[in-house]
Amino acid sequence: MKQILQDLQDGATRLVEVPRPLGAPRQLLIETTRSLVSAGTERMLVEFGSAGLIDKARQQPEKVRQVLDKMRTDGVASTLQAVRSKLEQPVPMGYCNVGRVLEAGAQVTGFAVGDRVASNGRHAEIVCVPRNLCAKIPDNVDDESAAFTVMGAIALQGIRLAAPTLGEAVVVTGLGLIGLIAVQLLKAQGCRVLGLDFDPARVALAREFGAEAVDLSSGADPVAAGMAFSRARGVDAVLITAATQSNEPMRQAAQMCRKRGRIVLVGVVGLELARSDFYEKELTFQVSCSYGPGRYDSAYEEGGQDYPLGHVRWTEQRNFEAVLDMLAEGRLNMRPLVSHRFAFTEAAQAYQLLSADRPSLGILLEYSDRQPQRESQLATRISVTPARSRATGGAAVVGFIGAGNYATQILIPAFHKTPARLKTVASAMGVSGVHAAKKYAVEEAATDAQALLGDPAINTVVIATRHDSHARFIVDALDAGKHVFVEKPLCIDEQQLNAVQEAQARSSKLLMVGFNRRFAPQVVRIKQLLDTVHEPKALIMTVNAGRIPPEHWTQDAAVGGGRLIGEACHFIDLLRFLAGAAIVRVQALGMGGSEDRVSFNLEFADGSIGTVQYLANGHKSFPKERLEVFCAGRVLQLNNFRKLTAFGWPGFKRMNLWRQDKGNDACVAAFVAAIEAGSAAPIPFEELLEVTQTSFEIVRALRDRSLA
Repeated sequence: MKQILQDLQDGATRLVEVPRPLGAPRQLLIETTRSLVSAGTERMLVEFGSAGLIDKARQQPEKVRQVLDKMRTDGVASTLQAVRSKLEQPVPMGYCNVGRVLEAGAQVTGFAVGDRVASNGRHAEIVCVPRNLCAKIPDNVDDESAAFTVMGAIALQGIRLAAPTLGEAVVVTGLGLIGLIAVQLLKAQGCRVLGLDFDPARVALAREFGAEAVDLSSGADPVAAGMAFSRARGVDAVLITAATQSNEPMRQAAQMCRKRGRIVLVGVVGLELARSDFYEKELTFQVSCSYGPGRYDSAYEEGGQDYPLGHVRWTEQRNFEAVLDMLAEGRLNMRPLVSHRFAFTEAAQAYQLLSADRPSLGILLEYSDRQPQRESQLATRISVTPARSRATGGAAVVGFIGAGNYATQILIPAFHKTPARLKTVASAMGVSGVHAAKKYAVEEAATDAQALLGDPAINTVVIATRHDSHARFIVDALDAGKHVFVEKPLCIDEQQLNAVQEAQARSSKLLMVGFNRRFAPQVVRIKQLLDTVHEPKALIMTVNAGRIPPEHWTQDAAVGGGRLIGEACHFIDLLRFLAGAAIVRVQALGMGGSEDRVSFNLEFADGSIGTVQYLANGHKSFPKERLEVFCAGRVLQLNNFRKLTAFGWPGFKRMNLWRQDKGNDACVAAFVAAIEAGSAAPIPFEELLEVTQTSFEIVRALRDRSLA
């Protein structure tokens, strides 16, 4: 199928062939009939992509600070590579979609195949959308009008926050799509409405919808207009739906409001506020978040957990339904908002219109329903690049499950450097898989991971999905007779670990976890030095982990396993490797019940001890990872896998690198070489089990202590 993608490097908008998304239990698979281009959000993306690096930096100063912090810790080369990789990733466009349901997930209720639905799906021939972001379209509402549903919900949510009552005077600043819909909704609610804009045509439309409106391009004073409209009392509320860097809309809104008036920001404007404007009138200011309650809540959007009606009357989905009901009753009229229609295959022209100096408002994309396209539209696997020629016959033929940031920036490039044949990359929506396949010469992109597992040509599977799925894919891949490389962790609980052990016992194939740090060149050198000393060692690992929001999936014990199981396992493995002896005892202390401000101690069978300080409460300028080793009257110190310094080691003083090297390439190369040679896995399976079980013990110790 085809989908519209935005290139953030040059601003080009392209219609790209991608595999269609696979249906999911809580989602609807929808065949698109219409989609609406957002003149505001999508124009901003196009303009950002077209800007040079300096202008991009000016537009996102917070990102610049992150880049500078990363340079200080990881080095210039690694940072530039990460920035370049981020900018290379294509952005799927669109969020106003209408179509017919092709499939309803097993856990979806209230929808059936064939239903017409409005959703926040992308500009693509087929989209997969969570059920809580979909709403059924009434029979008397046409697809074109329904395409404005999401825009209408954005306007409606802003109005709900402003809480206007019958007869109140409300100003709408900015008469784009959202502003003009807001005008209609406010009029339907019995408000007196004043619209403000610099575009005479949009001002005229607002008047058609029953509002008073002022053309600011004529030099009219918006504050004076607002005061006159309110009979010199000050307006009750201002809804700002404009998009500008200027602070003037906020200043003007404050000045035209009555005492204790309300201002709601729906658009994007400058926010350098004058305290006196708000203080003297005790004004209320609030920013509206998109379509309504539930937005950016993964439990609601992805997990399908609705909010109780009695506690949250209006959610995203219920706002969608309210807009569609208003359309069905004739209280909203979207037809005057359509300025252009393009066939989906001519989408590039639609985006040229966005960046051209030509007036536009609602730009609709129309999708063909010709049956000859059906087979290609429904394909979950497409060819991307020609097969790589190989000199040997017993090579690894690799399929990747997952194409997120780590896979596309680290794992797939590492496998690309080996002699392995890269056959398929599977990703949930297909877009990231196509991008990775094109960049790293992977032959195919797919959305169906099970089909990849069933491909007889693939003998090696790389798993780079969310942590809760690792065990399932490992078991399936081993049972399918594939070698397995899984990004850490091996699994996230005892039940999964037992399943992995049983699958490994049934299989003769290699199983490898991406514990790359033991393969880093400086760690290899440390290990060589330590092997010359036959006495216990003291190993101290300090990890300046950085804060991750509690709602992030890695913090969810059921999905990510928490940060200790999901990430700190790296450092358990590193110390286990350097000690060269089994872990026999574990102790752990946490701050305030936290699992990312932790100190844990490891005791090894040879008398060595290890301490890991895994802390999320440090500063970004401090080294992210620091290793210190004390033994035989000597010390080794490694900072951020760039600078290794020796104290008291005869013949060795330092080993510094121009760029950070955490051993990712060497780790993958060792795995591929083992497949080629038919040798044992680079990390013995017993050590993988030991490290995983140790991470479980640490978490149990912390939780038991917090309950004590």
